[in-house]
Amino acid sequence: MILLDEDRKELLEKIRDYAKTHKHEIPANKVPVSGKVFDEEEIVNATDAILEGWWTEGKYCAEFERSIASYIGLPFATTVNSGSSANLVAFYSLTSHKLGEKRIKKGDEVITAAAGFPTTINPIILFGAVPVFLDVELGTYNVSASDVEAAITKKTKAIFLAHTLGNPFGVEKLRKVADENDVWLIEDSCDALGSEYNGKKTGSFGHIATYSFYPAHQITTAEGGAVLTKNPMLNKIIRSMRDWGRDCWCHTGQENTCQKRFSWKLGGLPKGYDHKYIYSEIGFNLKMTDIQAAIGFAQIKKLPKFVEKRRENFNYLKNRFIEEGLDQIFVLPHAEAKANPSWFGFPLTIKNGINREKLLEDLNKHGISTRLLFAGNIIKQPYFTNNKIDYRIFDRLENSDTVMEKTFWIGVYPALEKENLEYSVKTIKKLVFGNDR
Repeated sequence: MILLDEDRKELLEKIRDYAKTHKHEIPANKVPVSGKVFDEEEIVNATDAILEGWWTEGKYCAEFERSIASYIGLPFATTVNSGSSANLVAFYSLTSHKLGEKRIKKGDEVITAAAGFPTTINPIILFGAVPVFLDVELGTYNVSASDVEAAITKKTKAIFLAHTLGNPFGVEKLRKVADENDVWLIEDSCDALGSEYNGKKTGSFGHIATYSFYPAHQITTAEGGAVLTKNPMLNKIIRSMRDWGRDCWCHTGQENTCQKRFSWKLGGLPKGYDHKYIYSEIGFNLKMTDIQAAIGFAQIKKLPKFVEKRRENFNYLKNRFIEEGLDQIFVLPHAEAKANPSWFGFPLTIKNGINREKLLEDLNKHGISTRLLFAGNIIKQPYFTNNKIDYRIFDRLENSDTVMEKTFWIGVYPALEKENLEYSVKTIKKLVFGNDR
């Protein structure tokens, strides 16, 4: 049965009323590390998308792409099914034959950080390029621009770095370095939606930017991500890579946008081969559904408040850690002078001989969730030690080892209120100082 418009409106209003009465509140003595924050708007949008019956990429995807592009200040956004897929599409787009001598080829070097998330690095390895690992600075947990500049060789084709936990790296200088050396810059902004550098949104500096909408991030579509660029050629390649590698640029459900669907002559195919089935790239199918995009379209309207609350929670924790003398125990996080992070978490590195695993076990017993700084030193991970992966280390990875052994982070996401944050501070103080204070 297809619902009539009036029936549909009535049903959606009932769902809205139901969703308003079912709110999830976090007890003061529980501090999740992250989580989704939503209300009835996401529920109504998702239901509306389901009732539409289209489900795959459609009107909500188009609206969501326009919204995210406008927020970052770029003309082109392509939704995908995860932040990891966003990184995959972003990197593989730079291997396209359409880029000529600028394309990344097997054996070319790509500068990245050793202390990060695997799917920033994995596309480099999967393609057959060589990751060049740089160390991070403690406190910012980012690679320095001067180290990147020093690591560039004739083999370097790209710089692929993440804004760690939403904390921007020196992206302004790095774009200049990239341009001076004629290499690509990919901003992995999966943890950094809403972060700014010198008044501009991160993601707007690089040739390509990636985002994740997993529930832990600044907004969520459950699973989802996006790839953004200002370059029309790169945008065309990105969309092709996402959509099976096809040459056709029709949106889902459209036909003959080019007005010559049966007139093309490409590759070794006969003239007139259906353009919808011509493939010019080695691509994937990584599209977002319209149901996910409907949730994201509601979420992005809340993004400014989410970002503001993350900053507020971060500042509260940092001030209280200093007031309680916890800066004696931990390296506290900080940002560059021009950076205004949309903090993903509150990272801490133990300075003394406190056992991290024991501390984390105790925190979790007290209801305070924790996470490590992702893979630590990536080259120590089993998939590196169990496989013959070709990589290069620039200088040394001393701080990456420290991150692997002594760093963790706690939550600052918007659902946490002052009582949750204060509980974190007092519990950590008690665990590290005992009854001495």
